[in-house]
Amino acid sequence: MIKPNTVHGASIGILMLETRFPRIPGDPGNPESWPFPVRYHVVRGATASAAIGSNSQALLQVFIDAAADLVSQGVDGITTSCGFLSLMQRELKAAISVPVAASSLMQIPAVQSLLPAGRRVGVLTIDSHALTGAHLHAAGAPMDTPVMGTENGKEFTRVILNDERDMDIALCRSDNLQAAQCLVARYPDVGAIVLECTNMVPYAADIQAVTGLPVYSIHTFINWFQSGLAPRRFALDPH
Repeated sequence: MIKPNTVHGASIGILMLETRFPRIPGDPGNPESWPFPVRYHVVRGATASAAIGSNSQALLQVFIDAAADLVSQGVDGITTSCGFLSLMQRELKAAISVPVAASSLMQIPAVQSLLPAGRRVGVLTIDSHALTGAHLHAAGAPMDTPVMGTENGKEFTRVILNDERDMDIALCRSDNLQAAQCLVARYPDVGAIVLECTNMVPYAADIQAVTGLPVYSIHTFINWFQSGLAPRRFALDPH
């Protein structure tokens, strides 16, 4: 379990939902998932089910307070551990003094600009019924973006949203792969996939392999984000 305000000494601060499900390698809540140190703050009361619920905005102030706390500890940028928090992007960035990358969904416009004519971005989410046009709009994504969820699977959605302590990783992988295959079968013009759910990152490589499409996630987003906050310094020959 992640302790609040655990210091790993870095430029990225991650606002974590209050959960107990396993944080496996690839999950943003596992420090080993990142090639740079990160700093965490667990937002009390922000469960996974609450974060995707219709009343998630009720949590806004506690997220702002948590972000401010991380900024006071010296982070240079803020992110979160839930793609549905695109709804908080505008308020979070207005309330604090550092850049905010609240949701992996914010990658959709950039990824769309990379695709050939006639191809578009599709989204894989933990719950397609809960992901609304408001979430897409807040991320700057087209309202008709194709969306497919894992809620019809056997393990992944249930474990995360019910916050269960045990998780069958093989079944979670299967749920993600099946949903990805359904996405590209139903929408054959999908040319790239963005993973809404941050807990899908461990399966991103498998999703790419089974669909043959580029896959973008909170991991790709924050690696890019951090590379601007702390650019690599190169050894230059003064001559």
